[in-house]
Amino acid sequence: MEVEIHQDAVPFVGTENSWMAGLQEQRFEELFGGFFFDEDVLSEDISLDGLEQELEEHKNYDVLISILANGEKQRDMATMVEGNLGDIEQDLIQDYIEDNDSLFLLRDQIHDCGIILSQVGSLLSGFQVHIGSISSEIRSLQEKSLDLGVRLNNRKLVETKLAAFVEEIVAPPGLVNVIIDGEVNDEYIKSLNILSKKLRFAQVDPLINASKALKDIKQELERLRRKALSKVSNHITEIFSSMRKPGTNIQILQQNLLQKYRYLVFFLKEHGLETYNDVCAAYVDKMNKVLSADFCVYVEALEKLKLDIGVSSDVIGYDTNIVDLITKGREQSRNHRFMFSLGERSNILKEIDQPGLVPRISEANSLKYPYEVIFRSLQKLLMDTASSEYLFIEAFFGEESLFYRVFEGPFTVINEHLKVTLQNFHDAVCLMLMICITKKHQLVMSNRRLPCLDTYLDKVVIYLWPRFKTVFDMYIHSLYQCDVKILWVDGTHPHHIVRCYVEFTASLVQLNAECGDGQLDMSLERLRLAVDDLLLRFSGKFSTLKLRHLFLLNNYDMSISILKEAGDDAKKLQIYFEEKLESSLVSFVDELLMEYFGDLIKFVKSHISEDLISYTEPPKIVDVEPVVKNFAVKWKTALELMHNEVVTCCSNLLSGMAILKAAMAQLLNDYNRLSECVKMIPGGSSLNRNLVSITTISYEIRKYSRPL
Repeated sequence: MEVEIHQDAVPFVGTENSWMAGLQEQRFEELFGGFFFDEDVLSEDISLDGLEQELEEHKNYDVLISILANGEKQRDMATMVEGNLGDIEQDLIQDYIEDNDSLFLLRDQIHDCGIILSQVGSLLSGFQVHIGSISSEIRSLQEKSLDLGVRLNNRKLVETKLAAFVEEIVAPPGLVNVIIDGEVNDEYIKSLNILSKKLRFAQVDPLINASKALKDIKQELERLRRKALSKVSNHITEIFSSMRKPGTNIQILQQNLLQKYRYLVFFLKEHGLETYNDVCAAYVDKMNKVLSADFCVYVEALEKLKLDIGVSSDVIGYDTNIVDLITKGREQSRNHRFMFSLGERSNILKEIDQPGLVPRISEANSLKYPYEVIFRSLQKLLMDTASSEYLFIEAFFGEESLFYRVFEGPFTVINEHLKVTLQNFHDAVCLMLMICITKKHQLVMSNRRLPCLDTYLDKVVIYLWPRFKTVFDMYIHSLYQCDVKILWVDGTHPHHIVRCYVEFTASLVQLNAECGDGQLDMSLERLRLAVDDLLLRFSGKFSTLKLRHLFLLNNYDMSISILKEAGDDAKKLQIYFEEKLESSLVSFVDELLMEYFGDLIKFVKSHISEDLISYTEPPKIVDVEPVVKNFAVKWKTALELMHNEVVTCCSNLLSGMAILKAAMAQLLNDYNRLSECVKMIPGGSSLNRNLVSITTISYEIRKYSRPL
């Protein structure tokens, strides 16, 4: 850069004194702000406005402080300052003269520097232009570099995809040899997996499928696919055929052999659907036949057992043609009642998922089994077989529908067996047990989280209920239609038919509480009405009211005892019979007292009120005297006879004690009313010697009130 120096920047020597004087004066003017003024100036031209402000601003100046402090006159101070300035000026002029040569030398140097800087500026301008051209070249190189990088990445990407494409479609010789000539084993499965990926790759992208390279090798891949399908299907079908050999454990074969080859089925399903369907059909056909045959053998073996399923005559009321029932004795009654009682038969529901209770067929020829045991064993076999088969089919084929096709045969075998067996089945308790067993099995399958038997077990329950209701209606019908002349027994003990009814009802109530759905309530009510009707018809065969009431009382008492054993589930029916028992007890006590103390009871009822205050008919000494004397003569004998009769006729000793207590309490109450009546009758004191004291009667009654 060129430095320009003006001529007037440096004063000429000749005028340097005047120039320095002017400069000095200017500096004083700046420093003191025109503080010094000409003494000729008129005082009226000087303005003192703002003086106080200026003094305040310059109060810290030493000169001003000195002037104000010493009170010197302005003129003297100005003269002194002017003299000092003159001395300073002379010193400055002298210094300038001494440095005059140096200033001229500095001026020349500055001029030279300007020339040099101008040359440097020219060089820098040229260098800047050159750098601009280099920057353009660098940008061009950067663009070329980016372009080359993109091309390289594209080439690498194409190379990678092309390599993957070639790898996916090319079938190496080793793979071809294994697929065509190799044995079906683990190595074959690995090769099959590789082939599957190549086939799948060719089908995913239409552009890849249309490539010329793929067209060249597609025929080879198709040949390998067909060969693999044929080889895999033949191998699996051979394994299926081995299942039909006698003694083959199918479950072990499925778990240990077939499960290892489940990928073969997946390959067929993905790359040869038609072949896969043929394999599925082959498996369904063979397993259907195998399982159907197994269940046929098992069902036939069960049918050879001596089954206790009941016959048409095994109904509560019996058939009217059975005229020799009484002569057959108690043994037949006991065997007959077995089918109406639950007893230990309920144990079959406690461990429902345990192995079957039926022993080997060879050991069971001489035994007789309740059918619910056979039914439970058959369903248990079905559940275990179905669970294993369902899990295998789901894992091996992945299609739940195959299970139902496989089990069409076993279901048919079991249904036919049930159809033949149940059409002549008359054991209602067993039918209810079968319903409960089926519902328990439904719960077991639900806990296993296997839905394979849901529909079948629902159908079994639906099939069992109508048969149960049919048999139940037969029981009710038998009660209404039975001939009481044939079945009536001349005795007041509980009738065996009533016992059968109560045991049957208690059994159903317990089972209904555990597995029922409320369908039994109305049927049980109908059955109770039929039994009430039968009891009335039976009681009508007795010659006296006392025996009728005693017969009813014994039957009601027996019913209550059995229902108590059934627990709280039979509480409602128990309360009903307790009310009937209470009614029969009152009637029987009245008839019993009427038989042994008839004159006393008639007199008290006809003449004396309960409160002993009023009289229905005013008694006379003539009326009461025979009653008092007759009682005094025979009361002890009558008590003993009454006691013996109750003990003999009541089937339950505890009930007999209750009857005795009730009868004797009533007797004591009536005789007490008679005694009070005698005291109130005019002339009754004459009978005092014939009256028995209440204490004496109470003492005697206590003898008979002791536990029997």
